[in-house]
Amino acid sequence: MCLIVFAWRPAHALPLVVAANRDEFHERPSLALAAWDDAPDIIGGRDLQAGGTWMGIRPDGRFAALTNIRAGGQPPGRRSRGELPEQYLRSDLHPAEYLAKLAGCVDDYAGFNLLAGTAEELWHFNSQLGKPQRLDAGVYGLSNADLDTPWPKLRRARAALVAQLGAAQPESLLQLLSDDQPAADAELPSTGVPPEWERRLSSIFIASPEYGTRASTALLRWQDGTLDIRERRFGPEGMLGESAYRHPSSR
Repeated sequence: MCLIVFAWRPAHALPLVVAANRDEFHERPSLALAAWDDAPDIIGGRDLQAGGTWMGIRPDGRFAALTNIRAGGQPPGRRSRGELPEQYLRSDLHPAEYLAKLAGCVDDYAGFNLLAGTAEELWHFNSQLGKPQRLDAGVYGLSNADLDTPWPKLRRARAALVAQLGAAQPESLLQLLSDDQPAADAELPSTGVPPEWERRLSSIFIASPEYGTRASTALLRWQDGTLDIRERRFGPEGMLGESAYRHPSSR
């Protein structure tokens, strides 16, 4: 994932609302949102090149999501970052315990942010800072820097999420994620990539022949355990398909 905005409200009837875009090279193969054949209690997409996932959830509320940290001159990691959400989702470790273990091996990975939670708690870990943080109730955003770094697209997406929280629906969250307006040049961050790439990467939804938004995901989890997840997948020429998951199916 390269952009995640989310509301974490553990005492609310709808404690978790997530809108997220996964940006990646179009040539990298992946599977669409689904329950996994080898782990049916994990729902998410899957990377077919290195394994792992960028975001997933279990019906019991266990949740994980990942973004990379964009920094010039950063060496490639020895291991794929996509294994971090997968390992967490396959385990039953408390988020703080999992992240504490992870803090001892961050040098194996290129820079990343990881969200790891349960039905009761949500934690954030930034590999450059190395200190797990339990999140209070609130509305947050992650892109390719630290939590709530005020990049233009993150501010736009977070404000759009706040505006619809009273009546959030998968369709409205997906609409939020389709905003392709780039930031003004004066607002562009400086992350070590050429200016034309800073401009291209500055919109919520990214489109280009070789790299862009590959999947948009809207996720809602209710206090009673109901899940409603919708994913739209994209290629260089536009939308490729849509997947959905609901648990239980009666809502």
